[in-house]
This record gives sequence, structure tokens and C-alpha cells, in this order.
Amino acid sequence: MPATLLAPAPPVRRRARPFRLVKKVVKRVIPVALAVYFIPYLFAGYFALGLLDVLRNRRRTLATLDRYFAGNGVFTWLLAPFNLLMDIVCLPYRNRGIYRLADLPAGHRAEITALIEAAHRRDLVGALAAQMVDKKRGMIFFKWYGKNLRTSFDFPEFHQKFRYIRTIGVSVFNRRQSTGKHFGPLRITLRVLYNVNDLYGRAAYIKVGGRTNYWSENKLFIFDDTLQHQSVNDSDALRYCMFVDILRPTLVPWLTSGLLTAVRLGMAPVRAVFYKHWTFLK
Repeated sequence: MPATLLAPAPPVRRRARPFRLVKKVVKRVIPVALAVYFIPYLFAGYFALGLLDVLRNRRRTLATLDRYFAGNGVFTWLLAPFNLLMDIVCLPYRNRGIYRLADLPAGHRAEITALIEAAHRRDLVGALAAQMVDKKRGMIFFKWYGKNLRTSFDFPEFHQKFRYIRTIGVSVFNRRQSTGKHFGPLRITLRVLYNVNDLYGRAAYIKVGGRTNYWSENKLFIFDDTLQHQSVNDSDALRYCMFVDILRPTLVPWLTSGLLTAVRLGMAPVRAVFYKHWTFLK
């Protein structure tokens, strides 16, 4: 037998891990060095406020800090002064991080309850199922920061004028789909999640810091989405989760409502950037 047939296959050449590590470090060090040199006081102030903000997360790992200051949390860091100001504006309603429905004022509870009832009454899952045959993750908006959006579905209950609810959408995860760990940008609102369809077992959940909410055990979950979180569907069923942005409880709702309208007008041209990994349903 020829010797060449017995010779082992040449090893696959891979880029050395130390090189990748050095490249990652350089990408982080150079911007920081430039900021320290050119805007030292501004950078120091921003870093201090960012540190105060990120330490609100219960799991304070190096990975969390890296993700916040140099990963997908950078936008949240840049908005840290504004978000911390919102915590003050909303006093005496302190930011709990994770909420129960009973923690919210009566007006908030009524709007959330009415929306959930409408989702079941209108068979929201049945309406969206046909559009998810070959999609990994689907997203549909009925209302975005107070503005009604056109869809191919007739859900007038979602387009009515609410006093506190500002965004109404549905995210659909196909089987074995999940997001990475990430931070939401703004703290003017709270994120209300309601898993519309029934799921079984513990394969589908959302994790916020050290808290894991399994949709089979608790279909409603309310939290401050500027905290690091991750949504996972490792089940063999589709997961239909209605997500709602509702104004935070405050003594000056007219102020937070006006600020959110300004944010909508400013973010409208770049909205798609935040949902680039999703397929929009109509």
C-alpha cells in the first residue's frame, strides 16, 4: 500500500487563540486610551455613571461589564445619565428591576389585563402561525412608542389610545431559537412580556440576571429591560410572546410620555438596526 495512504492528514491550520485575544484587547484599549487623552473629564464622568448603572445587575461578572462597556451594551452606557435621571423622575416609585403585576398602579394593571384578554379573544397565535413556517425569529408591531402601525391583521383593540401602554408587538421564536445576552437602551418604560401560547417544561424562558422565568410556570413577566437579559426557546414548540412597553409609574406621566414621543421621532429612521436579526411579519 502506498505510503501516502497511510500518512496522517495534515492538521487544519487555525488562527491562534492568543492572536484573537490580542485583537480583542486592542479593539477595547485604543478607544479608551483616546478618550482618556482627549476628553479625560467627560470620560471619567461617563464611566462613573456607567459603572453605577451596570452594577444594578445582580450578576456582576467580568463578562457583564465587558458586554456593557464594549459590547452590545454600549448604547445603554451612552444613555446611562438619562436613564439614571429617569429613576429620579419616577420617584417615589422606585425601580424594582423585576415587577409583579400587583406592583403597578391600578391604571397600568387594567390596561395590561385588557390587552391580554384581547390577545386570547382574537386568537393572536392562530393569526400569526401561518407566517412562521420557514422563519427562525419573527416580529410584528401593532403600536410602536405610541404610533399605530399598519398590519394585515384586524386587531382594533391593539390600536386604541392607551394612557400608559406605548408599544405592542409579538415576537415569535421557532424551535431551538434564542437571543444572546443583551441590554435594552431606555428606562422611560417597563417591558411587559406575556407568553400567549401554552408551553410545557422548562426549555423556554427568559433570564434576567440571576432570575429565570419559565413560560410554562409564569406567562406574565415585567421587568426593566435595561438590565441584561436573554430569551431562550430550546423547546420543540413555537413560542409566541407578546411584548409591551408601558410607561413607568410616575407622578408626571405627561413628562415621560412627551420624552418617549421625542425618542420615537428621533429613532424612527434607525429602528431597523435594533431588530436586524428578526424577520418582520405583516
